[in-house]
Amino acid sequence: MFTQLATFIVRRTRLVLTISAVLAIAAMALAGGAFGKLESGGFAPDNAESTHAQQLIDQKLDGNPNLLVLVEAVSGSVDDPAVGAAAARVTEAMTARSDVGNVASYWASGAPAMKSHDGRFALISAHVSGTETESGKTAAAIIDQDFGKAGDAVGLRAAGPLAVNNDINTSVMKGLVLAESIALPVTLVLLVVIFGSLVSAVLPLLIAILAIAGTFAELSLLANLTPVSLFATNLTTAMALGLAIDYALLTVSRFREELAHGLGTAEAVVKTVETAGRTIVFSAGTVAAALAAVLVFPSTFLRSLAMAGIGVTVITAATGVVLLPALLAVLGPRIDAVRLPFLGRSRTQESRTWGRLAAAVMRHPLRTALPVLIVLFVAAIPLLRIEFATVDDRSLPASANSRVAHEILRTDFDGDSTATINAVTAAPVRAEALGAYAQKLSTLPDVSRVASPAGLYVNGQAAGPSPRRLDAPGVQQVVISPVPEIRAESTAAQDLVHAVRAVPTPEGAAFLVGGPTATLIDTKDAISSRIPWALALVIITSFVVLFLFTGSVIQPLRALLLNAIGLSAIFGVMILVFQEGHGAGLLSFTPRPLDLSMPVLLLCIAFGLSMDYEVFLISRIKELHDAGTPTDEAVVEGLGRTGRIISAAAALIAISFFAFALSPVSFAKFFGIAAGLAVVVDATIMRGLLVPVTFRWLGDHAWYAPRFLRRLHARIGIRESVSSPPDDRADADSVAEDAVAQPLHRS
Repeated sequence: MFTQLATFIVRRTRLVLTISAVLAIAAMALAGGAFGKLESGGFAPDNAESTHAQQLIDQKLDGNPNLLVLVEAVSGSVDDPAVGAAAARVTEAMTARSDVGNVASYWASGAPAMKSHDGRFALISAHVSGTETESGKTAAAIIDQDFGKAGDAVGLRAAGPLAVNNDINTSVMKGLVLAESIALPVTLVLLVVIFGSLVSAVLPLLIAILAIAGTFAELSLLANLTPVSLFATNLTTAMALGLAIDYALLTVSRFREELAHGLGTAEAVVKTVETAGRTIVFSAGTVAAALAAVLVFPSTFLRSLAMAGIGVTVITAATGVVLLPALLAVLGPRIDAVRLPFLGRSRTQESRTWGRLAAAVMRHPLRTALPVLIVLFVAAIPLLRIEFATVDDRSLPASANSRVAHEILRTDFDGDSTATINAVTAAPVRAEALGAYAQKLSTLPDVSRVASPAGLYVNGQAAGPSPRRLDAPGVQQVVISPVPEIRAESTAAQDLVHAVRAVPTPEGAAFLVGGPTATLIDTKDAISSRIPWALALVIITSFVVLFLFTGSVIQPLRALLLNAIGLSAIFGVMILVFQEGHGAGLLSFTPRPLDLSMPVLLLCIAFGLSMDYEVFLISRIKELHDAGTPTDEAVVEGLGRTGRIISAAAALIAISFFAFALSPVSFAKFFGIAAGLAVVVDATIMRGLLVPVTFRWLGDHAWYAPRFLRRLHARIGIRESVSSPPDDRADADSVAEDAVAQPLHRS
């Protein structure tokens, strides 16, 4: 298959380049409309009880307040006439908007809960209708336009879910621009250093640009059929650059190698596609398979990132296997044009250091593996303490306006407004039964008050009318306010939601329980219930792809085991840092439980990229083994030939990920640092140390497969009948002479 593809590319180079140019122009045209279609939010599961509760409230009751305006008296108290007049102007401007309803203020209601303890702050609340993207735009317009009508007597800050989302979206985009403005120039310089010439260094960037354009075009088309998260663009840019570098490094280094063996340009392109092209296809298959597992999770955010990741992987691989060889066919030896002489030889050539390291490790496998495994297992211990939360204002830096507003709400007002629990029903309920239900809820531990259409209840006693209307034709809502000490993500708040859901409801009325804490519980349940399916999908697809690639059942098992060990250690370190706060001051974030979606996303992306390097290394080891090289020598020489490529690719993609540490949003920092660390650990400790150790212990059993699977692989395994590689082991840094010739023995 790959021989035929390579032959076609060489014979029809002009046609391949023309078709590629047409597709690139079409993709760029479609990509331009993507951002106008993508949506913010999408973290909550689509079919959860809390989601349905919120939809019912939004549709029938004008919605719960999702935008709060914190009004601060510049001098005096909020009861001063000038402050009241300023608040009235803002309230009037908000009420005039067609998509803003349920507007209430301290000055109109006089509700004590809407005024701070010291009298300096008071609240205006409102519900902004529409999708998350539409309501976010309206909230931004209110902040930009209506706040300006207040005058100098007050200071205004926006709070509530819409304000937090608005600040998160703005901060994420600023962080992305900052990260790319640093990562791209550094990457370009390193590409020139690694490739040794400007011409070859430009190729990965060209592949990345085309992959980004193609994926944005894919997202634009998908957005016409299903909601797609705006955050998918962040993943697209990071993965496109990383995979383009991976595939270009592998392809260009192999092409140079074949030219050095005396092949002409056409023959070198064919041999490159037969070997490196095959590796790229299998590598992309493992990455796409890992990301496909994310599709089983019921949230727009995760599904969008999965679709973007799969798209960018497939497009980058297709470009690397078809367009890049066509460019090499045109360039030929000119691939090394504009070489910088002071850089010396290309850093993509074989490495004496990596080969000697593999040989040393294989001479002392136990002495090498034992301390490494102990460190990795110790690093994984914090996994036992993992906690989760949904995204809130504490994901933002302490200086963000909505973060400051929420800190004031938590410290100066009665309770954390984000911890409020809503129970809503569309069934008709008599006033007496509804009052009895609300009264029973008010007796639960950690409940400060319960508001219902039947009145306000405190500690099982009626306390007057409800402060606002909570019913409409066909729907009735009960609002449970926890005691001030309870935070929305706390165990106590989650226990309270479970207790509310356990209280018997009036006969014939099914109450849906919602609110931020209920959303957290439902999201955890939705993700945990799908994790076994996702893991099964990752394991099965990775096993199948690696079996088709190697013909062995041991190789997939070995790769899966090592990846599990490495990723567990990475997660443990991230819990120490981001959940428990070690280094929080240095990285400027607030320690908190991990955002639910990030570990799932990190698991699949880090696993996919680790399998990427796995395929790079095993492809060369298998090629040498199939050509008759003993397994021990094949491992040493295979790591010598690919170690520098893997380490260079890992360094470059790690830079792209680590740049996210500059983001002001904590979950972006988490993802960037964790993904970058996972790539570095995998390319060094896992590939350089533990892979040679496992091969030393397994020996020729590493290629074992039952007879029926060997027959199956002979039928469906993708292989190429290519000539054996020239015996250049001696001149390839003398790896075999320097390392393999030394006697190998078990520790």
